Amino acid sequence: MGMRILNQSQIIELLPMGECVELMQAALMTLSRGEATLPLRMVFRVPPGQGIFGIMPAHLSKPAALGLKAIGVFPENEGTRLDSHQGLVLLFSPETGAPLAVLDASSITAIRTAAVSGVATRALARPEAGDLAILGSGVQARTHLDAMAVVRPLRRVRVWSRHPGRLAAFAEWAGTRFGPAVEAADSAEAAVRGADLICTTTASPTPVVEAEWLEPGVHINAVGSSLPKARELDSPTVAGARLVVDRRESAINEAGDYLIPLAEGAISNGHIAGELGEVLLGRVPGRRSPAERTVFKSLGIAIEDLAAAHHVLAKAEARGIGLVTELGGLRG
Repeated sequence: MGMRILNQSQIIELLPMGECVELMQAALMTLSRGEATLPLRMVFRVPPGQGIFGIMPAHLSKPAALGLKAIGVFPENEGTRLDSHQGLVLLFSPETGAPLAVLDASSITAIRTAAVSGVATRALARPEAGDLAILGSGVQARTHLDAMAVVRPLRRVRVWSRHPGRLAAFAEWAGTRFGPAVEAADSAEAAVRGADLICTTTASPTPVVEAEWLEPGVHINAVGSSLPKARELDSPTVAGARLVVDRRESAINEAGDYLIPLAEGAISNGHIAGELGEVLLGRVPGRRSPAERTVFKSLGIAIEDLAAAHHVLAKAEARGIGLVTELGGLRG
């Protein structure tokens, strides 16, 4: 059969946001049913410290998928022609271990991360939520705008970034796709005040959201930070919200948005209400009242990459897309 190689443009074509939202919902439910193997990722900082590199292996029972993502995160790439996320997703046969596919990880990461936020928004945000604030102006900001438009009718969009040039470019791009309702805000506070839906997609190691800016009933997708000592939300924001995570084990080991308030004593060990998959399965309540604030802390987990890659590979095979080559442990 051979191994198939798929590049960035091919993956974007094969993985539209609406399809990916449904894929991510199914994958998260599979995880919370105990039908996936998901070791904690191995991450190290690349000397002399410009980026981090991680290995993320996983196995899914449904759909049957085995593989890993090897990904580097280099924040200094922002503003250049390179995405800050650089890497590959590798798929293997769950039956034989033979390599099946090599896929660009930047595009899969960008789409599936926003799609998971779409799943969380659909499950946790108020049905009428549509006043959106996006903090950040990079790749994730763009895909999150797409995802939010898929799951909620947006009536207003405000965007803020610490980088004026990137903010202007984002607002121009967004305006061509979503109309004049997209506004460039002068500050994070100006973007957030009055919003009922917030996506934080920054590389900031310190909070960009403060609790005193928030409306009752707001839902936040906190996406940008994935290290124990970095966070985008201040402690009162987390303490005053119902906190749902993509995976509990990952959050208690890796999520600064949870670990820092915990170390400060602002929250207790039981503050995580549950995993998003548990909410989707009806095992854990999601939003309990219109006034309740909800936070979804997204770290990004390998089953999401596997589910997306498995779907993309099946479509590529059916359409004859990609480069096919022989690679693997063949006997002479």
